[in-house]
Amino acid sequence: MCGYIAILSKQSIEFKANQLDASMAAIHHRGPDSCSTWFDPNGKVAMGYVRLGLVGLSNGTQPIVADEGDFVMMVNGEFYDYARIRSELEAQGCRFKTSSDSEIALHLYRRDGVRGLQQLRGEFAILIYDRLRETLLAVRDRIGVKPLYYAEHDGALYFGSEIKALVAAGVPAQWDHDGYASRGFILRDRTLFKGVRSVKPGTLLLVDSAGIQEKTYWDWQFPAQTAVDHGRTESSMIEGVRSAIEDAVRLRLHADVPIGVSLSGGLDSSAMLGLATALSGESLNAFHLSFEGAQGYDERRYAEIAAKHNNAQLHVLSVSQDDLADHFEDALWHTETPFSNAHSIAKYMLCKFIQSKGMRAVLTGEGADEVFAGYPHYRRDMVRFNHDRQDPEEIRRLAERMATQGDRYLEAQTEDVQWVNRNLEHSISWIETQSALFRPLTKLFREEYRERHAHAAPYRQFFDRLGGPAFDQWDPVNKSLYAVAKSSLPNLVLTTLGDRLEMAGSLEGRPPLLDHRVVDEAASLPVWMKIRGSVEKYALREAMRPYLPTEIYDRKKQYFRAPPSTLDPASKMFQLVADTLSSPLLAELPFFEPSSVRDFLGFARTLPEAQRAAADHVLMEITGLCLLQKRFALR
Repeated sequence: MCGYIAILSKQSIEFKANQLDASMAAIHHRGPDSCSTWFDPNGKVAMGYVRLGLVGLSNGTQPIVADEGDFVMMVNGEFYDYARIRSELEAQGCRFKTSSDSEIALHLYRRDGVRGLQQLRGEFAILIYDRLRETLLAVRDRIGVKPLYYAEHDGALYFGSEIKALVAAGVPAQWDHDGYASRGFILRDRTLFKGVRSVKPGTLLLVDSAGIQEKTYWDWQFPAQTAVDHGRTESSMIEGVRSAIEDAVRLRLHADVPIGVSLSGGLDSSAMLGLATALSGESLNAFHLSFEGAQGYDERRYAEIAAKHNNAQLHVLSVSQDDLADHFEDALWHTETPFSNAHSIAKYMLCKFIQSKGMRAVLTGEGADEVFAGYPHYRRDMVRFNHDRQDPEEIRRLAERMATQGDRYLEAQTEDVQWVNRNLEHSISWIETQSALFRPLTKLFREEYRERHAHAAPYRQFFDRLGGPAFDQWDPVNKSLYAVAKSSLPNLVLTTLGDRLEMAGSLEGRPPLLDHRVVDEAASLPVWMKIRGSVEKYALREAMRPYLPTEIYDRKKQYFRAPPSTLDPASKMFQLVADTLSSPLLAELPFFEPSSVRDFLGFARTLPEAQRAAADHVLMEITGLCLLQKRFALR
């Protein structure tokens, strides 16, 4: 795990020896072991790299310059199964100059071009500069676990592992007004920083004198809604899932440093601990974050059950609302995007805690809900649109419960969501819930901002860019999974709960459930294997059953959430929110009318507890925007 910055100039310039120092300092947390630079003698390219060593500790520094001098490469991430690929390449005459996993990408590219990179397995962001052809290749992993940003400024292209590296290199820190109004920083490849975009998951960019060409090299593939499972039994599908996950975990246990497990106490992370313990044959270190005393949020009891079941050494970090307030701004600086719940701050603290215990890498259960359909909105779509192989009585009960309880998120949909529903000829509950959850934000906009962006239509823009011809043939549940995979998974979940906070602690997170072969296996399953009545992630639950204690296998899903800040007006966390929204920072923010926001804060305190939790999402985002503006001097 590492970080990098690169500048590709259209014209030859004289790079200074310290040209990249500020950028590398800004992302020092990604690579505290060493830093190095490479400058093109022709003045077209400058590369800077900071390294956190996990494989090839003694000689894995980058950028790697090919012995032939024609290619220069930097990699952030890990390639699994690299030893096998390396052996094949060496047998064909390739000569390696390092013992790190990264170098296989350079030789695959030399041999097969961009098609050779299809062999890579893992979480990565790659830059390869072809000096002879003056071409730069930028590649992001299939799921988007590793970040990769780029921007054009003053006649040059900038690429970096984090936005702060681009800003330190000279890219102006300015708000992207359209990117916020359209929620393109979550729904698309935009960010909150004007002109800064992210390379999409499963995508590569080829940059030459003619400009930037974008190419998708991998995508999620679901069966057509009318497809028939030829000869696949339930047991064979469960075994296929189990085999894929076992292989993914086995590969991620390889490193030249110890591997631990991040353990929430839920199904996903408990399964990773059980499987890793079984495969390694060792007692592992597990790390748990506890919201001690917060009823309905603390999962310590279940983490202790999972640890005891696997004879793991459990390390617990307890955090309070005061702790969350104290670390809010630092966590936000690392995510570079606002979070809607303080669980991101808690994850930041946990990663720092794990690193303090001497660990450099942990397995995580991240991505299970997005891959195996673990959220209620997937179940709603199943109940509405696909009852195949489901118990009719169970479906009737679920439908009645949905009708009886109602859903504040599914009422009075915005015009652009209605447009999406008409074009789909059905709805996607995830889009409806996301739209409704943040709808109160638009009511708090400054009048001139609201008028300027009245036709932003976030979900229409999102839908217009979503999927290829096969998309129309998929089941509504699979369309929902795909929509999440192209938006909130890489742009929110893996940013505010994944790589950015793990690397803030100089820690590598390894998510086996986001291995692309696991994703392929899960995507191939029929809907009734993903959701069985009221049981989400059915196939995953059954596949991991041998590695789970009974209490966790039987446990009802609990979200990883921090207690909402608005529930305790006396807490330091609430005071931070209130003080920020009462400060000049809010008036300087270009999006919101300050008096409306303050009125909303007072109104939120009068709401019932469940509704206060929803209002907390809005308040946390606005507070985050204020503090981002302060920290990055955004204008």
